[in-house]
Amino acid sequence: MNAYKKYITIEDPNHVVLSDLPFKPGQRVEVIILAADSKRAISEELRDLFDRTQALPGVQDIREDEIAAEIEAYGRGE
Repeated sequence: MNAYKKYITIEDPNHVVLSDLPFKPGQRVEVIILAADSKRAISEELRDLFDRTQALPGVQDIREDEIAAEIEAYGRGE
C-alpha cells in the first residue's frame, strides 16, 4: 500500500477538500483522517507522567539538594 500524507486545516467540519493529490482519476483510495496532536494533549500527557512519577514509592523522600547534586553530576558527565 502506498501512503500519501497531506496536512490541511479544517475550515468547515461538514466539508473537507483535498486537492493536488498524486492519484489517477478513478483510482480507489482509502481515506483516514487523524487529528494532529495538539500542544495541550502533549501537555496533559506530560502532566500525567509527572503525577505517576511523583507517586512512585520513595520519590517524595528525595530532597531538593539531592536533585541539584544529581543534575550537577550529570552536567559533569558522571
